[in-house]
Amino acid sequence: MPDDGSFMLVARDGRVTGWSASAEKTFGWSAQEAVGRHIGELVARAAGGEGRRASAVLDAMSACAPMIFHVLDADLRVQETGRASAQGSACSDPAVGEVFPEAYGLAGPSEEKIAREVLRSGEPVLDHVVRARVPGSPRSRYYSLSYIRVDDEHDEGSALVVLALDVTDRVRAVHRLTVLEALREHIGERLDVIAVCRALADAVVPGFCGIAVVEVIDGIVRGEDPPLAPVDGTVRLLRAAFRGVVSAHPVGEVSGLPDATPFSRVLTDLRPRLVRVEPDAPWLSADPARAASIARSRAHSLIVAPLALRGQAMGVVSFYRAGTEEPFEESDLALTADVCAHATLSIDNARRYTRERTIAATLKRRLLPQRPAATPTVDIARLHLPGPGAGGAWFDVLALAGARTALVLGDVAGRGVATATTMGQLRTAIHALAALDLEPDELLARLSDTAARLADERAALPAGDSLQAQPLTAGCLIAVYDAVEQHCTMVRAGLSNPFVVRPDGTAGLVPVPEGPVLAGHGHDAPFPAVTVELPEDSTLALSNDDLLVPTGRVAPLLVAGTEDSLDDVCDTVAYALRGRDETEKLLLLARVRALPADRVMVLGLPARNEAAPLARAATRRRLAAWTVAEEQAFTAEVVVSELVGNAVRYGAPPLRLRLILDRDLTCEVRDAAQCAPHLKHARTVDEDGRGLFIIASLADNWGTRYGPDGKTVWARVPVQPPP
Repeated sequence: MPDDGSFMLVARDGRVTGWSASAEKTFGWSAQEAVGRHIGELVARAAGGEGRRASAVLDAMSACAPMIFHVLDADLRVQETGRASAQGSACSDPAVGEVFPEAYGLAGPSEEKIAREVLRSGEPVLDHVVRARVPGSPRSRYYSLSYIRVDDEHDEGSALVVLALDVTDRVRAVHRLTVLEALREHIGERLDVIAVCRALADAVVPGFCGIAVVEVIDGIVRGEDPPLAPVDGTVRLLRAAFRGVVSAHPVGEVSGLPDATPFSRVLTDLRPRLVRVEPDAPWLSADPARAASIARSRAHSLIVAPLALRGQAMGVVSFYRAGTEEPFEESDLALTADVCAHATLSIDNARRYTRERTIAATLKRRLLPQRPAATPTVDIARLHLPGPGAGGAWFDVLALAGARTALVLGDVAGRGVATATTMGQLRTAIHALAALDLEPDELLARLSDTAARLADERAALPAGDSLQAQPLTAGCLIAVYDAVEQHCTMVRAGLSNPFVVRPDGTAGLVPVPEGPVLAGHGHDAPFPAVTVELPEDSTLALSNDDLLVPTGRVAPLLVAGTEDSLDDVCDTVAYALRGRDETEKLLLLARVRALPADRVMVLGLPARNEAAPLARAATRRRLAAWTVAEEQAFTAEVVVSELVGNAVRYGAPPLRLRLILDRDLTCEVRDAAQCAPHLKHARTVDEDGRGLFIIASLADNWGTRYGPDGKTVWARVPVQPPP
């Protein structure tokens, strides 16, 4: 006979006269109802002396079947019963005449109500699981009861057949699976150590125990490696989660575990323990606060289990049962081990993620500009909301020659160390390319070429490298503001349009044509640029996310904050975006100012040899008006003379000299030729070829900027500007 209690009754002629659950699954018959009716008929026939075969069948079923049957009269008193099977029963061989619910220790009137309703209506109640108290034992057993009414054709009376199957092991197995499933559901894909600990406590209370305490080694929360067991007594634990009535210590407190207690012993040998809680237990005196909370909660049974993986201890979990809860038994240790093993894996994953996120965030903070470059013509403020993990958003503020400022905002797709490293590589490339004084569209095109080479290197990694399967894509937006001309040239790759608020109150998105994302499909396509006028006190906003939609929350705040400082505007935006940190957000604000007209000198020059003396004289007069020190003024004269001399010899008319006094002095000479100047190292006997070499020696920096109608050669000379 199968272990699940299924059976069939077959007559000598092959006819099926009774069946159970397996037959029902196979043939679609109502098994327990049929068995109940058949048993009732057998009892009636045996009692009426109709045959020895009925008595023999009853005896065989009583001796072998795991299912126990009882025949009750209209008053629910036991009239006939089968002998108890080897599985045991709450009531072994109940006495004839005993009331059935009392025989099984069933509390309350519910069972009596169900039985009487079956007697009244004739509708059977099948597979009704009840919890029965075993006399003299603190633990209960579970039975599957089926009530079937049997009508006696001769006596016109009705009897009630009750089939009782001990399903204690089955119920406890289902309960075990339920607890584990609840744990998996609660923990899910959490990547925070504290969140995993809280989910563990939520999963086991109240399904497995009434009180749960989860304590982890303090360094685990910060991603540190767990210590090997046995754990030193100086290691401190963080109370990460608590569910129950009274907590001995507040959640979040960090403290050491007292020596010579079950909790410290668990972290020594990593072996779970079933502990009986008794008032005079010696280990309670080692932790008075814990002993007091145990007494107040009326806890009487305790399992202490380690959170450990590969011999490394991560913490300890305490499971308490209190009040009327059944005490733990040895079989509960297996479930405890499974629960803690699953939780430990999740905690270790969260710890590793925290460690990587910390490394990535630290790396990113080091790679980002610690202080945005201060320029006299652009005020800068930024708002950075990191979101979960270290993303790839970055910004730069670069001071260019000629009172120009480049604003750069980029975003590398992904997160983690690899993303932060890629961000640092692209930022370094931006700095190197910006030194060449390229136009914004050419600068972005060369940055895209650099990103494509980095993507190719990543794709060439070995197949086993996890980074090899991660595509490299990034967005970038570059805006170059000219404080002399009061206009801004913008170009973008993948990111959203910038937003401008002008001093007259007009505001809106700047329609910059979208270029392809860096290193993405079609990365070699052109990046169209657009130039817009930016009057003084205009505010330019760049963002890596869709924060600047005119109908969104941020744009109206930018419009309303025209009279506020940019830092105050960033605070206001941060308050409005509270709780929206599902993605990394970076907002860069720039409020522009025009360079005063008296800080700029423009002089047209003839394309003849007298151009250099004219330029030196004009430079001397203007620097004297700007109160530049004599030594610095002389250096500037030499630089201007060499720039003009090169333009006369190698350039093409018209020639123009422009001096711009900003943080330093920018000397620019413009001509109509497109040929590039070349720095040469002249020999001692050479009479020329030293012009650019002299300029490079005296100036902080120099370069060439090309335009549609020629080129501009410039040099920056350090001077002390007037107050």
